[in-house]
Amino acid sequence: MLFFRKRANAARQLDEKLERIQMNFENNYKDAAQLNLKEFGALLTEFEQNGSISEKQKEYYERRQSELEARLQNFTHKDQKPTWV
Repeated sequence: MLFFRKRANAARQLDEKLERIQMNFENNYKDAAQLNLKEFGALLTEFEQNGSISEKQKEYYERRQSELEARLQNFTHKDQKPTWV
């Protein structure tokens, strides 16, 4: 029973990170979205290594991670042109 609770807790933590990334993306918080994506990747790796998520969950979250990485690839303040120039 504890094993299933551990998996549910891991999935909930990953879903919360995904929601935070989406919220930061929508609000144009570029640095926060990038930071949350890195945290999501570290959390996913940790859960994969200790077996807290199933193979199906792992595939889903890896797919979401790759989609977000592609979406946030050029989503930084460095590429932003100043409007006063």
